[in-house]
Amino acid sequence: MSDAEVWPADDVAADVVVTPAGVDALKAIEKHLPALVADKVASRIAQKDPTLWGEAAVSEASIRLGWVALADTSRPLVEPIETLRAELLAEGVDRVVLCGMGGSSLAPEVITKSAGVELVVLDTTDPGQVRSALVELERTVIVVSSKSGGTVETDSQRRVFEAAFTAAGIDAKTRIVIVTDPGSPLEKASQEAGYRAIFQADPTVGGRYSALTAFGLVPSGLAGADIGALLDEAAGVSDQLAEDVEANPGLVLGAVIGGSPASGGGFRDKVVFADYGSGISGFGDWAEQLIAESTGKEGTGLLPVVASPAAPDVTSPGDDTVVVRLSPIGSDATTAPADAPAASAVTVNGPLGAQFLLWEYATSVAGRLVGINPFDQPDVESAKQAARGMLDARPEPAAPDAVDAGIEIRATPGLLKGATTVEAAVDALLAELPSRGYLAVMAYLDRLAESELEKVRDPLAKRTNRPVTFGWGPRFLHSTGQFHKGGAPVGVYLQITAGNAKDLEIPDRPFTFGELISAQAAGDATVLAEHDRPVLRLHLADREAGLAKLIQVLSR
Repeated sequence: MSDAEVWPADDVAADVVVTPAGVDALKAIEKHLPALVADKVASRIAQKDPTLWGEAAVSEASIRLGWVALADTSRPLVEPIETLRAELLAEGVDRVVLCGMGGSSLAPEVITKSAGVELVVLDTTDPGQVRSALVELERTVIVVSSKSGGTVETDSQRRVFEAAFTAAGIDAKTRIVIVTDPGSPLEKASQEAGYRAIFQADPTVGGRYSALTAFGLVPSGLAGADIGALLDEAAGVSDQLAEDVEANPGLVLGAVIGGSPASGGGFRDKVVFADYGSGISGFGDWAEQLIAESTGKEGTGLLPVVASPAAPDVTSPGDDTVVVRLSPIGSDATTAPADAPAASAVTVNGPLGAQFLLWEYATSVAGRLVGINPFDQPDVESAKQAARGMLDARPEPAAPDAVDAGIEIRATPGLLKGATTVEAAVDALLAELPSRGYLAVMAYLDRLAESELEKVRDPLAKRTNRPVTFGWGPRFLHSTGQFHKGGAPVGVYLQITAGNAKDLEIPDRPFTFGELISAQAAGDATVLAEHDRPVLRLHLADREAGLAKLIQVLSR
């Protein structure tokens, strides 16, 4: 076998192409692929066999495999979505705001960005970012997406938009579209409220696998994306992904990301995504949630990391890392790229609808190899409960351990070791980073207005010589937040929060958006500390000056 092989083989028609490269990637294929084929893993996934992941996973898996058939079962959604879009356009309503979190927002963001159509994705509780979405109401419809309706972020966003529509003299119920599971509390409340439209999602599909359900299709279709073509792309690869053959790209990809051996034993548990002009905008962010929530539990799992092609964790990856190159459709994938020296790497290309299904299959396969149930998320709820506790109790903020240039420094006990400056505190956190660990940067800020903070990721990766994840809070709580608590205990955590000079009320709720995001940050830090994770919390009392100072420190 050569150092780079293309799956499917040349004589197999394919809409996705997977090219493993590197000695450890090929070892993973040689070790796992024959058994995956012999055990009929692909066809059993397609047939919704819940026993593939062990007895403990059967009850959950038996109600979470509807995603394998969505290319067909979601087809009836296309016409009503397109009809509603035409009605709204006829009324002069051409701006779509999506109120949703995690699986309800990540796929629509990828779909619409890749299609070049406008969708305002509101997956935050930051007061400034919420306020920035409350504009041009005369041409706005909101899509409220939640499986149950109990998601506090989404409920709060709906409330503030409903009040804003009413204050602007607009009949709010004509501008609210609901996506939820059938029979949910949200569906019942929405029927009573008389909202414009209610779309039912497939209840047998979990949030992170829901890209091709109503959760992905409704906001994307209303914004103008060709959702029929998206389903066609998935349909074009579905039979191939269900075949028990070594040419199956889902099996190959699953074997590489879930079974590449690491030096010293075990498997490579970091999966670093880099986009080389794939044309699919933000795909790594969607895959990040899929992989982190599906595998990060029981003290193991795969940590997804979104990076740039020039990032050090891509160009000089560790021996615990698999590099994933997202390449353009039709690009030459027959040889290993010269700038990706990883002993385990894989290049993937194909249309978006097909890639959604490919990665869902591959993640399910990887879950089987890792030995976990890829359909539950036992640690996601803990941060939510802690945030609710903070909102109920309203404790006074703990006094900072130190203050430097208007930045309040707090840390888990024993972490600072006398550090009193931001630089020294960051040094103290990074000193706790294990040789096979990772750094998570968690920013509870406005990801649109303060996006420059993301630029610190690459310098930190270079400084630590380790993978670095960057997540916007509370968005990441519905993604890598699961891995932070449930995955291998090798992470160190940098949490960034800020004061809000101008807060925003939430109608009929005893807390504001500013208080909500503060509670979410404090709750997550508390849960991480309870899991014995090192946490450094930096609070920007002066938001603008503090952000500039922090970027300077983290970029050195």
